Amino acid sequence: MKLFQLHFSAAKNYFFGFATSGVILFSSYYYLNSKPQDRNTSVAENVDFLKAESLPLKAFNPNDLDENGWKDLGFSPNKINTILKYKEIVGGSFKSKAQLKKCYAISAEKYSELEPFILLPENSAATPRKYHQNYSGNYQNYDSRSRNRSLKISGKFNPDNFSAADFEKMGFTERQASSILKYKNYLGGSFISKEKFKACFIISEENYEKMEPYLLLPETAPETSRSASNFYPKKTEKISIQYQNFDPNTTDFNGWKNLGFSDKQAQVILNYRDRNLKGSFKSLDDIENCFVISPEKFNELKPFITLNPENFKTKNLSNYESGFSAESRLATADIKTDFSKIDLNKITYKQLTEYGFAGKSAAMILGFRKKLGGFANKQQLIDTYDIEKDLAQNLVAIAFLNTTEIAKYTLADAPEDWLKNHPYFKYSADRIIYYRQTNPEDKKIWKLLKTKPEYAEKMKLYLK
Repeated sequence: MKLFQLHFSAAKNYFFGFATSGVILFSSYYYLNSKPQDRNTSVAENVDFLKAESLPLKAFNPNDLDENGWKDLGFSPNKINTILKYKEIVGGSFKSKAQLKKCYAISAEKYSELEPFILLPENSAATPRKYHQNYSGNYQNYDSRSRNRSLKISGKFNPDNFSAADFEKMGFTERQASSILKYKNYLGGSFISKEKFKACFIISEENYEKMEPYLLLPETAPETSRSASNFYPKKTEKISIQYQNFDPNTTDFNGWKNLGFSDKQAQVILNYRDRNLKGSFKSLDDIENCFVISPEKFNELKPFITLNPENFKTKNLSNYESGFSAESRLATADIKTDFSKIDLNKITYKQLTEYGFAGKSAAMILGFRKKLGGFANKQQLIDTYDIEKDLAQNLVAIAFLNTTEIAKYTLADAPEDWLKNHPYFKYSADRIIYYRQTNPEDKKIWKLLKTKPEYAEKMKLYLK
């Protein structure tokens, strides 16, 4: 009898041990085959809902909520962190309920509970942005991510005086602030006008509309005529000058500088006198018509100008030949250039200075032409930064332009170094290189780039 009880007790213990092991194995199998988000969030979900049940819900805009606001709605710290990161990814603010619903940290049940109180439109009217996963697994919006961040504008301001820190304080990211300053440097160190400032691709239409009433910039760029600002002394540079009578036909480089003109202005005046006027100012109108002498400056100089006919240089044959030997006259004739036969893509530094450009301007033109790989149209020479615009306009009207030797590529096969160094492509180079890895067709790359028409037009000058 005792032996039977012993065997029964052993069998019973064996049975319970086997059943317990089965339960553990079954639970492990179920756990391992469940979805990760179900395992990680099931407990937190229940805690969230238990906390939220006691909180009376009221209308709210999710864009106004900070960490505490989301916590009051019953979300855990991990979920709050996910929601705020998602908000940054979609541009810094939620545009619609549909967009908010896509955040995986907000379950379908939780969204259904909150939906009646969310102060957002059902769907955004804007075209959905496209996101692409980079190699580190993070999502980036290559259509200027976070361009519409909320801006804080304290009053009227001149963006020319802003540092990167000032733009960041206004609401731009560090990278955006850096890009805006690079754009300013590309323009020559000044945004010039509201029109140019608006053209910065980092600044969205929405943000520009917010800033426009506060911008201390002219509506459009000043005309490149007699009133061109880069030729006239700035108000801050104006000094008191004790004028004395002078003859403009005997005044040299230092003499014009002593009258208050800059190095570049003095050189332009001499070039204008010696080349355009054949060596002499013969009337006050000749002086007034020099485009680097502003009307205000001319009125200051006028009472002191003495035009002595004895100092006029005539270019008739007898007087011209009398001062030079036959050999000198021949040498002079040899270096005189017929600019109607000059190709703007072949013009040299010497020829540019011969035409009247200052040395710095000639270097700027040749430097810009080299970066472009050649001028594709005449306007590019005129648009070269910090040159004598009137001279440039006169030159392009006379000379011709041959564009047959310009290197052109497709977006799909353009060399990476060329893209990264060309003035029209370097700001889009990384995106072009990225997109063409999976979309080796120009049409698709253009579609993904979403470049502004004015930039696309310039880029296409160098594409096949």
